[in-house]
Amino acid sequence: MSTNKGPGFFSAIGSKARDVLTKDYNADHKLTISSSSNPGVDLSSTLVKSRGLSSGNVAALFKYKDKTVVDVKVDTESSVLTTFTISDILPSAKAIASIRVPDYNSGKLEVQYLHDHVAFTTAVGFNRSPTIDFSATIGTPGIAFGAETSYSTAIGKLTKYNAGVCLKLPNSNASVILADKGDSMKVLYLHQLEKLNGGAVVGEISRRFSTNENTLTVGCLYVVDTQTVVKAKLSNHGNLGAVLQHEITDKSFLTISGFVDISQVSGMVHIIYTKVHYQCGIIIN
Repeated sequence: MSTNKGPGFFSAIGSKARDVLTKDYNADHKLTISSSSNPGVDLSSTLVKSRGLSSGNVAALFKYKDKTVVDVKVDTESSVLTTFTISDILPSAKAIASIRVPDYNSGKLEVQYLHDHVAFTTAVGFNRSPTIDFSATIGTPGIAFGAETSYSTAIGKLTKYNAGVCLKLPNSNASVILADKGDSMKVLYLHQLEKLNGGAVVGEISRRFSTNENTLTVGCLYVVDTQTVVKAKLSNHGNLGAVLQHEITDKSFLTISGFVDISQVSGMVHIIYTKVHYQCGIIIN
């Protein structure tokens, strides 16, 4: 099922701009070791240390004829998450089923459909009073309108409903998302620049109507070379973040990120908080 045709899923509205402002920014210590084999078996082990607590998981991903994927993940909480993905169950449709053991009520089935002018997803839980999630978009690769909602059968009410619109041009795209049951709105804009070697500048304006709170965040993505990327972002609340990611070998990345909270400026900048995050992935063929 191609992801390049049609309007795309609702989750893709504003996703490129969000990635510049959020992806890989992390204050935790994370180490990932991965290995892959030609028959379609990928193995990985991850260790995370956050606020003095350590956790980890071991995952195995099996691919069969590019249409069936089985992902099994075992974590330090003694739980096993298994996800089955089957592509092309029907033309332009994909099915995803997941369950976490021993929490059998966590089971979920999702169906995705992507076509030239419409895309939708629907998901339902495997329990007596499941939550039903649904999202849909209509349009073209250049402009799309979409909405998503969640309905709880336990209380008989909608627990979430969001809407959005996205306009894509060759070197830029803009998105408007109304979320939190209409209580918040985000406007995102991304513009690609040749001076940044294919990188981009991003701006996001967020407003919460119930509190009259406004947040402005600007970010930049710079492609140093084919193996190195630098990102930075700054909000009007004084939160400054930066990411440096370097591909050591094929699919093996070293990521360093830092955060600075500039809360007061009185003749000099006072750095209140700084953390450094590193992530290393090693691929063994």
